[in-house]
Amino acid sequence: MTVRILALVGSLRAGSHNRQLAEAAVSLAPQGVEVEVYEGLGDIPFYNEDIDAPGSVPAAAVKFREAAERSDAFLLLSPEYNGTIPAVLKNAVDWYSRPMGAGAFTGKPVAVIGTAYGQYGGVWAQDATRKTVGIAGGTVLEDVKLSIPGSVVRFAETHPKDDAEVAEQLPAVLRRIADAAQEPARV
Repeated sequence: MTVRILALVGSLRAGSHNRQLAEAAVSLAPQGVEVEVYEGLGDIPFYNEDIDAPGSVPAAAVKFREAAERSDAFLLLSPEYNGTIPAVLKNAVDWYSRPMGAGAFTGKPVAVIGTAYGQYGGVWAQDATRKTVGIAGGTVLEDVKLSIPGSVVRFAETHPKDDAEVAEQLPAVLRRIADAAQEPARV
């Protein structure tokens, strides 16, 4: 059985190191694990309950929720914006949290990793993301962490997939997510 992990990148920047880290997840995925990087987070409008009603849900949000239905687990990659979670990633969590109690995260494992310029690799944002996803109904894998500091310098000339630490640790993160996805659902 192939475990499908949907990766959500909290940066829309074309040269984003978190996007590159997600691309590394695709290429370094262990056997039996498939990682899809979701394209289009920037197209989803800010969550508004008025437009989250039958017949009113924007096409971009419908497409986003359909991608979640096809996945077995989630990998969220968060940079750190002003010490916390980027708005685009928070918006994604808001859309996946509905309908309340039965949103896209319910019963599926979620891991949060990332890279940032600072010396701690974005841990504040990643911790905030874990908290938010847990409140939204996700089964947060609290023990799965990968925070890579100094991204601007570290990945200036090296893609994360070619970084020895990433190449060693990222497949282990993906294996842990896949193993959790194969455990009985905890709803």
